[in-house]
Amino acid sequence: MRPELERLRLIEQQLLNTPAALPAEDWNLRLLLDGELAVDAEAQRQLYQGLRQAGRQQLRQELRQIHAQLYGGWRGWLRRAWAM
Repeated sequence: MRPELERLRLIEQQLLNTPAALPAEDWNLRLLLDGELAVDAEAQRQLYQGLRQAGRQQLRQELRQIHAQLYGGWRGWLRRAWAM
């Protein structure tokens, strides 16, 4: 595997806390010895955080749309009444 992909795999294992992750002491030692690893790991952590936030925003928007369709004023009430 290419070194860049191996490095990314290592970072992902640590951030996602997979069973293949290094023990905390070993990971912290690598971060201290390799400043670029610390920068790359922080960038990946921020990327994961941004993706989670974007997913939550999308879910909220979809839920608002569903709510508007089901309970959207008198039209929603009328639709529910005719459905009975």
